[in-house]
Amino acid sequence: MKRPSWNDLNALAEIASRRSFREAADALGVTRSSLSHTVRAMERDLGVRLLHRTTRSVSPTLEGERLITRVLPLMSALDEVLSDLAPSAEQLRGVLRINGNEGGIRYLLSTVVPRFVERYPQVELDLVTDGALVDIIERGFDAGVRLTEAVPRDMVAVPLGPALRFLAVASPRYLAGHPEITEPQALHRHRCIRQRLPSGKRYRWEFARDGKAVSVDVPGQLTLDNSTLMVEAAIDGLGIAYVPEPYAQAAIAEGRLAAVLLDWCPAEPGLALYYSGHRQVPAALRAFIDMLKAV
Repeated sequence: MKRPSWNDLNALAEIASRRSFREAADALGVTRSSLSHTVRAMERDLGVRLLHRTTRSVSPTLEGERLITRVLPLMSALDEVLSDLAPSAEQLRGVLRINGNEGGIRYLLSTVVPRFVERYPQVELDLVTDGALVDIIERGFDAGVRLTEAVPRDMVAVPLGPALRFLAVASPRYLAGHPEITEPQALHRHRCIRQRLPSGKRYRWEFARDGKAVSVDVPGQLTLDNSTLMVEAAIDGLGIAYVPEPYAQAAIAEGRLAAVLLDWCPAEPGLALYYSGHRQVPAALRAFIDMLKAV
């Protein structure tokens, strides 16, 4: 009989407590398919069914409940032992390098970084903003920050902040002088501020409503590669920009921008901090993640 790993048992306990593969996957920072594969492999190795699954619910079987009930106290006890071995705030030192997009680094600076540098004065934080998705292992980074959908599949992801949505925004002056926008295809009759991706390609604006997804290659004379500059250009009346909501919130609140197509802009999984699960996690990164989860 093959013995389940610590991560396997933790995954099983998470699913059983939440009664949901989706919620457990979100909490663990993995995909539902990989979590389902983990459980199936455990059941095959142990020779018993551990979970009852239906299209609407999931619950532990008698054998699964017995395993979880007996293993959880042992896992908690081991957590306490390992916690006692962890370096104290005074002992923790070194350099923690994180690569991320501008929005991700901004979020870290406004949430966990101030508390982290105060608690761990001997740890040097090296935060690098990069528009392109880089190989963090090859480039010598301990972790990365990107939109959840962009995190490489072989990485462990930790959800970072709330769900995120992109908004199409323009100045009230621009909107007053142009046709009303009621559906995404209407953007073809407007002047849009296009975005160039780090790959060099122009971004096709993506919308969704009632399960219907629409991708629009918008027209426009102006192309930029920075969300802050796109917002400023929209405020100046140069056209419609499509940016992450946090970039436009202040200008919308002040009346300098107005959002259009709101019912076509659903929230999606937001940012995630990610790191390699195939090597030992540095103590500084573990401390950073623990503080991040408490935000």
